[in-house]
Amino acid sequence: MGFLSEFKEFAVKGNVIDLAVGVIIGGAFGKIIDSVVKDLVMPLISAILGSPDFTNMYTVLKDPANGIKAGMALADARAVENAVVFAYGNFITVAINFVLLAFAVFLMVKGINRLKRKEEPAPAAPTGPSQEELLAEIRDLLKK
Repeated sequence: MGFLSEFKEFAVKGNVIDLAVGVIIGGAFGKIIDSVVKDLVMPLISAILGSPDFTNMYTVLKDPANGIKAGMALADARAVENAVVFAYGNFITVAINFVLLAFAVFLMVKGINRLKRKEEPAPAAPTGPSQEELLAEIRDLLKK
């Protein structure tokens, strides 16, 4: 029973539940950022650079059957038998997605830190009598 009670104690601690909530929210947040990249950012970048879609940018490294034609979609090029395709456009899309996600998380953490109440400094310890007061008290005690 020790193992089960120890696991129960671990599972119901706030840290584990907070972690689970964070993972769920992170997954949903990742989908939002993915949509921002695919639907908003990439079309703007593609319009500026003149490429219609980064995901279909690739270089053919090996095409023994000569089945890959110019302008062919990446999925079709990968379907050609024994062809080797270097899909750098997909990597660019994922890298931009990561940078935007990291930036959004940074802004979120920065905002949360700003919202947290700043801890008030601890009250100063009560000061005792000054040196002069102590010396005067000692003098008065010695006079008695």
